[in-house]
Amino acid sequence: MLNTITSWFLKRRINQIEAFVNDPHQVQERVLKELTQAAKDTEIGRLYNFAEVKDYNDFARNTPVVTYEDFEPYIQRAREGERNVFWPSAIKWFAKSSGTTNAKSKFIPVSNEALEFCHYKSGKDMLCLYLNNNEGAQLFKGKSLRLGGSKQLYEQNGTYFGDLSAILIENLPFWAEWSCTPGNKVSQMSEWESKLQAIIAEAKNENVTSIVGVPSWMLVLLNRLLESTGKKHLLELWPNLEVYFHGGVSFVPYREQYRNIIPSEGFRYYETYNASEGFFGIQDRNNSDEMLLMLDYGIFYEFIPMDSFGTGEEKVIPLSEVELGKNYAMVISTNAGLWRYLIGDTVRFTSVVPYRIKITGRTKHFINVFGEELIIENAERALQKACEYTNSSIKDYTAAPIFMEGKEKGGHEWVIEFERAPDNLEKFTEILDLELQKQNSDYEAKRYNNMTLNMPKVHAARVGLFHDWLKGKDKLGGQNKVPRLSNSREYVEELLGISHKQDLKV
Repeated sequence: MLNTITSWFLKRRINQIEAFVNDPHQVQERVLKELTQAAKDTEIGRLYNFAEVKDYNDFARNTPVVTYEDFEPYIQRAREGERNVFWPSAIKWFAKSSGTTNAKSKFIPVSNEALEFCHYKSGKDMLCLYLNNNEGAQLFKGKSLRLGGSKQLYEQNGTYFGDLSAILIENLPFWAEWSCTPGNKVSQMSEWESKLQAIIAEAKNENVTSIVGVPSWMLVLLNRLLESTGKKHLLELWPNLEVYFHGGVSFVPYREQYRNIIPSEGFRYYETYNASEGFFGIQDRNNSDEMLLMLDYGIFYEFIPMDSFGTGEEKVIPLSEVELGKNYAMVISTNAGLWRYLIGDTVRFTSVVPYRIKITGRTKHFINVFGEELIIENAERALQKACEYTNSSIKDYTAAPIFMEGKEKGGHEWVIEFERAPDNLEKFTEILDLELQKQNSDYEAKRYNNMTLNMPKVHAARVGLFHDWLKGKDKLGGQNKVPRLSNSREYVEELLGISHKQDLKV
């Protein structure tokens, strides 16, 4: 009975989703008007004359595109308790995020409006879309295994900061805990290894029907769980498990490993696009690798074509002007007071009726030292093909340029930790290189006859290298991510340095 009633309630939202699918531009215009009118009497609103904004052109003409560093002074004032700086309601919560392994932390404002009309609304929509696509779903006959951040909340100047997941758990209604495992106390534990053991102890005896979390860290938890229980796969432990809602990092490198531990053709995977700054997209069809851009969460979207990004020809466009197949940097204005904020992600539209997207990478995470413009999407498709050809699978990886020295040509250097290593690393490298050339014509041109780039150099990392690297930075678990591509050698050098020290000890 509970499953039937809850499913019926959640599925009612589908009519509202269809409304913004059918009239996306009008919905986005309404969102922009509501946002600027709400914030017109804030300091930012007065500075950029929000009261006079009649349409998108007014807004774009008066308001600059900003990065976190540009906006940080305003955020700092809000963190110190000052009100009405960039959003009219008091900002009590700040999601602490450092993106990948950067030392500098970001503190992203999370308003009550963002909590209710973006983050929590998206959670309901995720279930709504899944339930409407799967009439026989029995999610609410069991519990959802959740794996969030491993940091608690901290108070400073009357405001609070911590992982977004900790903020969401702190503000959930009391009854929400009943449908999840582990409970709030374990979910907010700080120490990663202890937290894993506590989750396993609690979850292994539950009837888990869904799992929610970042693929890389969830895989660590699930493998530990299988080791602890002696089960061969998860369906032996949880026979009613039916869906995995995942996001945070690309699922491509982990897909095969999940299929091994959840051996069911009927099991569903649903991707989401969520961040500290907001919740942006949800997979709206079974067996798809695209996400529906969610247009009524109090977020107004703009895009910068990546072929002009960071140049004197850079142009910012609204949703109505995007084109299929192009790579865009995403710019958002939100109901937490971020205005024309460059979030740092890049996306590609796979459909404009309705608007569906794929995440292609980060504005700062690519390799373009030699004009090759290699992005994460290229890398992960090529790695997937190399794994298929060599019967291998990858746990983690990062790549960086090898800079030219004298007459020596440049190249790319990869550090890859394999879940199942290829029998022949040289063959793996050869296939990776060929697939990168297929994915990226600029890379292919630079590789032609070794004109600019030599063959990639691939290191097979020892087991646990990335874990140890992240542990040394206090970044185990939660939303922490390994930077996949970089124009600098910082990450590769650190990883190789750790590996070299280990070799010397042996």
